[in-house]
Amino acid sequence: MTNNYRIEHDLLGEREIPENVYWGIHTLRTQENFPISGVSVSLYPNLIKALALVKKSAATANQELELLEPEKAAAIVQACDDIINGQLHDQFVLDVIQGGAGTSTNMAANEIIANRGLELLGHPKGQYQFLHPVQDVNRSQSTNDVYPTAIKLGLSFAIVDLLAAMQTLQAAFEAKVVEFSDILKIGRTQLQDAVPMTVGQEFSTYAVMLAEDRLRLMEAAKLLLEINLGASAIGTGINTDPAYSKLACQRLAEFSALDIIPAENLIEATQDPGSFVQLSGVLKRVAIKLSKVCNDLRLLSSGPQAGFNEINLPARAAGSSIMPGKVNPIIPDVVNQVAFEVIGNDMTISMAAEGGQLQLNAFEPIIAHSLFKSINHLTSACQTLSVNCVSGITVNRERLSQLVNRSITLITALNPFIGYENTSKIAKEALKLNKSVVDLVIEHKLLTKDELDEILQPKNLPHPRKLFKK
Repeated sequence: MTNNYRIEHDLLGEREIPENVYWGIHTLRTQENFPISGVSVSLYPNLIKALALVKKSAATANQELELLEPEKAAAIVQACDDIINGQLHDQFVLDVIQGGAGTSTNMAANEIIANRGLELLGHPKGQYQFLHPVQDVNRSQSTNDVYPTAIKLGLSFAIVDLLAAMQTLQAAFEAKVVEFSDILKIGRTQLQDAVPMTVGQEFSTYAVMLAEDRLRLMEAAKLLLEINLGASAIGTGINTDPAYSKLACQRLAEFSALDIIPAENLIEATQDPGSFVQLSGVLKRVAIKLSKVCNDLRLLSSGPQAGFNEINLPARAAGSSIMPGKVNPIIPDVVNQVAFEVIGNDMTISMAAEGGQLQLNAFEPIIAHSLFKSINHLTSACQTLSVNCVSGITVNRERLSQLVNRSITLITALNPFIGYENTSKIAKEALKLNKSVVDLVIEHKLLTKDELDEILQPKNLPHPRKLFKK
């Protein structure tokens, strides 16, 4: 120790490490080599927790196989438990974007766990002769099985929060379905008036979309449960006990409470990022559909005087520094931007997955970074869309009633009764004379008022119904 520093060495030489930190020389070199994004691994606590679970499972399996002394195993397990419980996350100071296929992150975990273990054993940090980051903490492991396994676990944990946020948003839309079930409006195709529907029906599509996408996300999450722990460097299991892979996977399933299964072919699993690509595709699907919903909300609330002005979004902030009284749809705006990011992340993941070569994909750090960003930001987007927008939406009933009553789209409901030729003539005349469809049908003696009242009942218009002949 010299001047509050300790000396550590690696194959490149010696370096001074601050005495109080738990990371070591490999992490120091990572900080110097990869000043890329300014985003540290500590931003993703689910990934850090997953790394600790993997290391704990490996240490437990190694002890059971008598490959690691009980005292060392106990120290590693306790250090991992500390990290799992939220401690030492600030020690993961390395950038999330890094070369080396995730080796830097794995080595950082080894160093932090080793130095916390040394502390528990009563030794100063850096005294690796008593507990070594590689020889002990990383025993029977390689970055190439630890890192992808940890990514899959971390993503599995993060997906739980996204599913909950999507369910909350779905429930918010479902509440509006009930609230708006009796309000007629004009549905539109290609932004042109189409046929009547209820506002509840319009909002039901958003709830159904979320329910469907939650199922697709759960399906994609299942693919993450197949892991390559025990594969070692390229999947051959070199330097591991024959029983290690199965045992380590069993312990990881136990500690994580996930239905972990070892891949049937560890060589294939080590080089194949297919589950990440699948997950990214589902996240893009969620993002695109959420963005479309927000486009609808913004359009339907446009105005308030020169737009659609059918619904009102909650006012969340002043909308302009120059136009008094202006309020903008800022919550849909931000969700749109998250969607654009997720779509871009999917392209990054696609290129990174395609860029793999032979027995390893070296680009998993950017895949992990992109997936965690997409999941975390979609989770927050769903939460704010639910709480700060959808739950407070109201409908302008009088405006919708006026639009329905004067709309020529009512003529579509009369088509089965007076024929297409007659309805076309009435529609054209209604537009030209600015008269109501109902008045013109009666005027031309095509239907009686009683017949029209029956056909055009609000309860009948937005649903299939039995037809009667004129």
